[in-house]
Amino acid sequence: MKFYKNSLMHKGNFRITSALLANTRLVDNLLAGLLLGALLLTVGFSQPALSQSTLSQPTSSQSPLIDFPLTNNPAPTSHAQQIGPEDISAQIFGPRRPVDLAFGAFQRGYYLTALSLALGRAENNDAAAQTLIATIYANGLGVAQNLPLASTWYAIASENGDIAATFQLALLYQNGTGVPKNRQRATELFTIAAQAGYREAMYNLALLYVEGVYVEPNIIAASQLMKKAAEAGLAEANYDYGIMLIEGVGSPPNAALGANYIGLAAQFGLVEAQVEYATLLYLGKGVDRDRPEATLWYMRAAEAGNPVAQNRLAKLYAVGEGVPLDLQTAAMWRSLARRQGLNDASMDSLLISIAPEDLKRAEERAFYWPSDIPDTGNTPFRAIAQTPMVQTRQINRPATDITPDTPEQIQAPQTAAPQTPITAPSPEENISEN
Repeated sequence: MKFYKNSLMHKGNFRITSALLANTRLVDNLLAGLLLGALLLTVGFSQPALSQSTLSQPTSSQSPLIDFPLTNNPAPTSHAQQIGPEDISAQIFGPRRPVDLAFGAFQRGYYLTALSLALGRAENNDAAAQTLIATIYANGLGVAQNLPLASTWYAIASENGDIAATFQLALLYQNGTGVPKNRQRATELFTIAAQAGYREAMYNLALLYVEGVYVEPNIIAASQLMKKAAEAGLAEANYDYGIMLIEGVGSPPNAALGANYIGLAAQFGLVEAQVEYATLLYLGKGVDRDRPEATLWYMRAAEAGNPVAQNRLAKLYAVGEGVPLDLQTAAMWRSLARRQGLNDASMDSLLISIAPEDLKRAEERAFYWPSDIPDTGNTPFRAIAQTPMVQTRQINRPATDITPDTPEQIQAPQTAAPQTPITAPSPEENISEN
């Protein structure tokens, strides 16, 4: 069972680096200067004799552009003189977000600086800084990798409420890295993070419900968690939830909705989902049959290095379906799939008539792929052209999801839950299981 692993933090309060802040201030000051000039023009020329009392009690026919609070200082010559660029910027853009210098240094690759800055904050129970320290030690960034020390910092940060640290600590217990392997403890931590809305934890907990070893097997709960993780934008969850819908695992079968979720995962860039969505388009399962678009999705996945997509694309080139008939290109993709251990006798039979010189050229193209064959001056031939940006259809999440929701806490687990693996449908006709 493949669990989701997320080795780096995704903390919203860490997003702004010092460089970004400098750029933000520059833009803010420029805009504030323009607005200040407009205020001076408005006040200086349109209302030269305005007094403080006039400004504090605007009439319906004349009201200030921005209602700034007045102070008890001596009466200024104009309203605008009381307002600085920083005040105007705050009125327009809102208060500044605090800058995280430690994470700014981390993003720039200054790991020792980041560690030094974070240690000072960690002493004051700053959970985000504690998670940053753990991440540095867990990945050996600027320091020797130290998983036991990383686990200690993750545990401290988790106790202080950092859900990302809770998730990372669960992964360490899941895999037995830095701590003794304890999948029961990992499940408890995944549950805490999932209840806090951490999408990767919801995904992993859903898999644990399917596995049914460290929690009671509950396919309905698994389906619900997978759906939530999918709607939170996790590509893997969109793919798996789509398969669950097609197979009717945890909810009534719904091929159309399942294909939609798999299509979203494909658009997110998940290669396995691209292969699956291409197959659904080829078969017309859950979507209208569209073999030219299926070819484009196979091509995307093949160029990403997926051997299944490479083998299926080879078959399409061998029979000229969705692409021009091209045995040499078919042989090249077959060779690339073979390189990764995928051998297909049916594909071999489609290339029985290829000319020896074309087969030799195909092997040479595969050897240099994804680069071009070096130009030796003997031939102007170039390796397979780069695929243009694939213009596939836009897939939108349905406005109304007709799959039923279940309560947050399901008291009665489904004891007869199917334990067979969730598999993808096999292509028909000239597209075999490979």
